[in-house]
Amino acid sequence: MTSRVIYPHIEKAEGESARLQRIPRVRVAQIVMDYLAYGWSVEEMCRQHPYLKRSEAHAAMVYYFDRQDEIDGEIRQEWEQAQQVKSQASPSPFFVRMKARGIL
Repeated sequence: MTSRVIYPHIEKAEGESARLQRIPRVRVAQIVMDYLAYGWSVEEMCRQHPYLKRSEAHAAMVYYFDRQDEIDGEIRQEWEQAQQVKSQASPSPFFVRMKARGIL
């Protein structure tokens, strides 16, 4: 018999990112990025993001620790896309002026 783990507060449609049920625009990966980048605890995440309930943040972290490869892959893919866009973008006029003046 196979059992399926249910994560309260999290929904995951086939082929889509895991999200909060109450606030579908918030992905589990976004919550995890705060944990990875800043080392924030669930309590600190909720202080920084007042819309986030402690139970939702805990559920997101449990989902992450159970499916770390999935979420890490999503974060990696998002990072690579951002780097690609950044490399194709023109430098800002501020950067160009500062470089021309020898400041940068």
